Amino acid sequence: MTDPIVIIGATGGVGSALAARLSGQGVALHLVARNGTALAAIAQRFGASHQVADCTDDAALTAAVAAAGPRIAGVAYCVGSIVMKPLKRASVEDFASTYALNVIGAARAVAAAEAGLRACEGSVVLFSSVAARAGFPNHAVIGAAKAAVEGLCVALAAELAPVRVNCIAPSLTRSKMAAGMTGNDAMARALAAQHPISRLGEPADGAALAAFLLSPDAGWITGQVIGVDGGRATLRTRTS
Repeated sequence: MTDPIVIIGATGGVGSALAARLSGQGVALHLVARNGTALAAIAQRFGASHQVADCTDDAALTAAVAAAGPRIAGVAYCVGSIVMKPLKRASVEDFASTYALNVIGAARAVAAAEAGLRACEGSVVLFSSVAARAGFPNHAVIGAAKAAVEGLCVALAAELAPVRVNCIAPSLTRSKMAAGMTGNDAMARALAAQHPISRLGEPADGAALAAFLLSPDAGWITGQVIGVDGGRATLRTRTS
């Protein structure tokens, strides 16, 4: 059996898509999520070990990652949130809880896996957002947190080398978390049109890059933030 890859947030859109892709490649998986029923079903489907944990509960998260064993080939922190509010309505708790989930949870997950990752010279994949670099109204809370994830990525890449640490920055992706924006067909079409490749992201888009970054094929790539965003962060079209 290969050394496992730990997927945190395995019941979400990207996390479950990544689990499916890696399982199809014969990779051993250890899955972590807070919804025990959904997690057990996914773990059974892919023959994976699993443990329930809320990423804001440090003791539970540390124990869940440690349960993967003494050697860890990779960690994918596929956890996030979408908090969109104008600044005047954003509370201290909005900023604090969003930072805790997106940044502190990622840092603590990697810390829990560090010894196992070093044993394998493994790989870490974090998830940012197009909003970390491209400014959008009402994105102060999530944009700030995701920018911190990108800072965490490069800091950990330097500190943990030769363990590789990279970050994926997607644009709006169809998922349960984004259903409030993508569930309405007219709104979804309008949002898709804002991308040079005029569609919304799918969980498989981010999962494909994550699988590559976790693999030996990406063995000389570290400290990078890579957009999976249909060109939205860097390109403008005549209709933009």
